[in-house]
Amino acid sequence: MIAGIIAARVSSLRLPGKVLLKICGKTTLELMIERVKRSKTIDKIIIATSTNKQDDFIEKICKEIEIECIRGPEEDLLSRYKIVSDKIKPNIIVKMGADSILIDPLVIDQVVNTFLNGDYDYVSNYGIPKTYPEGCTADVYTADTLNEVFREAKKPSEREHINPYIWSRPEKYRSFRVDYKKDLSNYRLSLDYYEDFLVIKSIFEALYPKNPNFTLEDIIVWLDSNPKIAKLNSHIAPSEGVLKSFEEDKQAGF
Repeated sequence: MIAGIIAARVSSLRLPGKVLLKICGKTTLELMIERVKRSKTIDKIIIATSTNKQDDFIEKICKEIEIECIRGPEEDLLSRYKIVSDKIKPNIIVKMGADSILIDPLVIDQVVNTFLNGDYDYVSNYGIPKTYPEGCTADVYTADTLNEVFREAKKPSEREHINPYIWSRPEKYRSFRVDYKKDLSNYRLSLDYYEDFLVIKSIFEALYPKNPNFTLEDIIVWLDSNPKIAKLNSHIAPSEGVLKSFEEDKQAGF
């Protein structure tokens, strides 16, 4: 079984309550789930949220749209994913963050199929640097790999993002990065700041009513035709969360 696990929580230092913001009459979390549901490779979608009382709102949304919601530690994402994995027992995990509202199901399937058809422990279309826009990435690995990382990972970056543990051990894990046919890393589609929300809201309002199943290519074409919108969040540096966690590693003495 291939499980798409989306990490979501209400608390956010940069944009509090971002998963509950409304676009086209739906929360951003609901819109992302709609898109992930169109993936042909994911068998089950689970929202991994925290035990923080604020995240009762997320659990309520999940109940309303009949999506399983499993809760765990707020700050230790690795533990949260382990709790989900132990409960649903998937063979393969597709890790996504709720800031990737615009993730394309075609991209998800390309990453998953690359994993299934290759001899890899970890496949992603994320990287530093990367060719996909911020906010359009997914990571794929087995539940066995997750269990191993859970047992061994010590650094804050590894507990918060999971993937750095794998990245830093190329001698142990066979990794592969899926790249886009051209470099789209100058586009920003992640939901972390209010400027991001304005961009994402504009994209949905333009494309969603005509075709709810719009693709990453549709997004890029529209942004190229609307450069003023694309510029709204172009000043925000990519990969801030991961880079910040690397600094936390140093502060913790790693």
